[in-house]
Amino acid sequence: MAAQNRRARFDYFIEDTMEAGLILTGTEVKSLRGGRASINEAYAGLKNGELYLFNAYIPEYGQAGRWLQHETKRPRKLLVHRRELSKLMGAIKQKGITLIPMSVYFNDRGIAKVEVGLAAGKKKHDKRESEKERTWQRDKARLMRDRG
Repeated sequence: MAAQNRRARFDYFIEDTMEAGLILTGTEVKSLRGGRASINEAYAGLKNGELYLFNAYIPEYGQAGRWLQHETKRPRKLLVHRRELSKLMGAIKQKGITLIPMSVYFNDRGIAKVEVGLAAGKKKHDKRESEKERTWQRDKARLMRDRG
């Protein structure tokens, strides 16, 4: 796992997830393999009829020269099938639906992929409710473990 958005499930209701390819430069791939990337503030959106990943931070690769470095927060193009893109475009046009990157990883062939989730924002009371549920599940597991 190159990068993960751990707060995504806490801040949003994830309705559906899908895998998308990611167009990167050479230094971005090397830096991503180092595991210091961050997608916590990132989101996916449309630009010129194509899907892009905005605000994802991939640090500069330290072992490359200055002229080879990439811009750390540049928009990166996401690769999806035409049918998936039209489905996502329809979902984005709905009120309150956002595309959130859940994780960035390399598949078994070594290709960078992004797991994108269709998300609706949670209200404060929803977040409190999910926190209560998580705490109860943890306590319940602890009780069951102690009982035997």
